[in-house]
Order: sequence, then C-alpha cells, then structure tokens
Amino acid sequence: MRGAVLYAPGDVRFEERDDPKIINPTDAIIRTAATCVCGSDLWDYRGINPVDQPAPFGHEYVGVVEEVGSDVHTIKPGQFVVGSFFASDNTCANCKNGYQTNCLHREFVGAEGCQAEKIRIPLADGTLVATREQPAEEHIAGLLACSDVMGTGWYAAVAAEVKPGDTVAVVGDGAVGLCAVIAAKELGAGRIIAMSRHEPRQKLAREFGATDIVAERGDDGIARIKELTGGIGADRVLECVGTEQSTQQALRSTRPGGNVGFVGVPHGVAIDGEELFYSHVGLRGGPAPVREFLPDLIDRVLSGRINPGKVFDLVLPLEQVAEGYRAMDERRAIKALLRP
Repeated sequence: MRGAVLYAPGDVRFEERDDPKIINPTDAIIRTAATCVCGSDLWDYRGINPVDQPAPFGHEYVGVVEEVGSDVHTIKPGQFVVGSFFASDNTCANCKNGYQTNCLHREFVGAEGCQAEKIRIPLADGTLVATREQPAEEHIAGLLACSDVMGTGWYAAVAAEVKPGDTVAVVGDGAVGLCAVIAAKELGAGRIIAMSRHEPRQKLAREFGATDIVAERGDDGIARIKELTGGIGADRVLECVGTEQSTQQALRSTRPGGNVGFVGVPHGVAIDGEELFYSHVGLRGGPAPVREFLPDLIDRVLSGRINPGKVFDLVLPLEQVAEGYRAMDERRAIKALLRP
C-alpha cells in the first residue's frame, strides 16, 4: 500500500509501505475511505515537536473493515466505521467513566500512520463505531470530522460544562475551534463569541452558530470579551489552540465561577497557580475522549443536524498529502481532506 511519511520538518513524502497486518487478535484492518491533515500534525511538520526519524503520519480516519482478529466480535468485515485517534477497550474503569483516551490499555492509532490506504486499528471492538449502512458520499466528510476535530470540539464544550443560555467564547478558529462553535450551539449556548482574524473562518463560524466575532488577540482580545459581557467575562471559554497566549486569553476571559475547557495540545504553556486560585475559574481538558461521543455525533451527522465536514475547505487525492500540509501550514486551508 501507499501512505504518508514525515522525514523531517517540512518534508512529507507519499511512498510504498508494508500492508498492515493483524498483530493482536483484537485488531482490525480497514481500508480508508477518507483521511486528513490535523492542525496538531503541524507541530511536527514545523519542527516544534522533534522529528528524529522518518515516521508514518496521521491519526484521523473513516473506512471499511477488511479483516478482523479472532477476538473481535462486534466489528465485522464490510462495515463502514469511524474511530478515535486513541484505541481503547471501552471496558476499563476509565473508559466507563467516559475517558477512553485514558484507557488503561490505550494505544495511539496514529503510531502507524492513518494518512494511508489501509490502517491497523487496535482494540477494534472498543475503538470503532460502525454505521448502520454505507453512508452517502455527502456524509463522508462530516463523519471524518467526528474522528477527531468534531469530537475534540465537543469535548471542549463538555469539559467547560456549557449549559443552555450560557455565553461561550471560543479561542481558536481552526477546525477544532469551529467545531467547538457547533458543540456550544448544540448544547444550548445563548451567545457564542468566536475569536478569529480571518474572514473565511469568521464566515464559517457564523454559519455554525457564532453570534459575535472578536478579531483582537492577547490583552486586547480579553478586553473585548469583557466589554461584550458587561465587564465580567464569558460563562464558558473553549481553548482550542494550545499556546501560552491562547491559554492566558482563555483563562482571563472567563468570569469568576466560569469554566475553561482546554483541548489545544499545550506547547510552552505555564499556568500561574496563584492567579488561577484567585480567579475562581474552573479548568478541565486533555485529549478528547472522542469514542465517548462518537455514537451521538455520528447520528447528528447522518440526520443532517450538524455538518462539521464544512471545515474541510481543501480536498486532495491522498498522493498529494504534502500539498495538504503546505496549504494548512500557510493558512491557505482550514483543513485538508485526503481521498485514497
């Protein structure tokens, strides 16, 4: 088969790789129907995370099951499936508590690279969710979004405890931030403030449910949020970037007694314990337990209630994966969808 390999910062190649094989009896092999480039992939692509040796890449996927191991009982060949970027047994105590990305037996699905024609999925019964039938072409992009960015945006809203009528601010206008706008709306937020300086992303945020746009960043962005909320701050703030500035902006834009849900992978982030203590702001985040939300999100996509697939504003054949990385790195695309 063929797949993407990251050799060094800025150097993504599409090349022949060994076909994946069943290693453990709980594995499944799927043929990808679609995969994509994630904003978090850019940390490695830009050299912010070290790239020490060539590595298969990508962790988002949907596809059709081709083969299953002898201990796989609920997932069958021929089914169309959506899965999380972390494999989980979905039976341990952490999984039962709704945190499958902290499964006691978790494995990172992207370790073998999902930007490929075929992929091995460990712990298939606990990781994959099958649709009732082969989905229509128009739903493929939305289902792919559920494998990470929609699930992650949803978790940001759940972690912040968004409730009906809340004023919610979303920090970050990438695919996760835009999906967080969808989540806030679905959970009943009365006002959604999207922080974005890019007109196409502002437009999509409004389409997804944003009621206000704040283009300022840093202290100016915080001041603008306070101005829009009577000097108090937002009830819930969803941090979807992972930088020092975005984290501080989120914390300082939240009202006393409000909550921050942070899902941007932190890079160089330090939180002042004394400032947090006196702010009365609640803080929860981490790798999104996408598997917890997949059945519900899949139903919302297939029913037409949400369409997170609109975050894919660039569609390329998988063999042009390097252009997908370049386009996202240069902010010419929100998110690149790749079709084998």
